[in-house]
Amino acid sequence: MNTIIGKKAWAIAEGYIPSWSNGPEPELISHETACILNTTEQNASVEITIYFPDREPIGPYKLTILAKRTSHIRFDDLKDPEPIPKGKSYASTIISDVPIVVQHTRLDSRQSENALISTIAYAE
Repeated sequence: MNTIIGKKAWAIAEGYIPSWSNGPEPELISHETACILNTTEQNASVEITIYFPDREPIGPYKLTILAKRTSHIRFDDLKDPEPIPKGKSYASTIISDVPIVVQHTRLDSRQSENALISTIAYAE
């Protein structure tokens, strides 16, 4: 039995990649991640758009999440159309052509006592 779960439109209202980190690379570099789950039988075409308080949005960043797979997308690895600036507040939307589930995670390693937060994104 294959249960399809998720939504096609997601939003993460809070985003921030610290401009510096404390710890070995790449594991402990401060970053944000969208953990995306695709339980469908087809690949998901996903577009991420980044919104700022003081400039025009950037994106879309185009990704494929394979059928019946998960992918952890580090926002600091997104480069095309341009890297997401560090040390700046932003929000994001994640739009898919098939239902997916999105979880948001941040690793903040600016202190030697690292902090990791995670929350489910908002689905519409």
